[in-house]
Amino acid sequence: MGILNKLFGGSAESKEEKQLPWIPLNDIQQLQHITEKSKTKTQVIFKHSTRCGISRMVMNQFVESYDLNEKDLDLYYLDLLSYRDVSNEVGYTFQVMHESPQLLVIKNGVTVAHSSHGAINTVDLQKFV
Repeated sequence: MGILNKLFGGSAESKEEKQLPWIPLNDIQQLQHITEKSKTKTQVIFKHSTRCGISRMVMNQFVESYDLNEKDLDLYYLDLLSYRDVSNEVGYTFQVMHESPQLLVIKNGVTVAHSSHGAINTVDLQKFV
């Protein structure tokens, strides 16, 4: 295995995993709170399917490229398989069709941007801060 790692850029050193300031989104009541908070601070929801390889890949890319902090915006993580009712309500509340993975940017109580799949990583969150 050592030769394969050398050939394909692997390393014996473990890479430190980047941690984001995720806020778990697991209750429908949180959506009202998100709506209210969005009047003073940008709110972002990342909907993730834990069984989907594409969703995992997009989330990993998102984590690696994320360069904001907790004072800039609130970042919610929704495991849509575990909290299907919350995922459905996100669509109704913020007027977006369900997709997975999906990123929603909420300001002043409304969705100002949303994207899915690979396009998630083209959303410039800095412009919404």
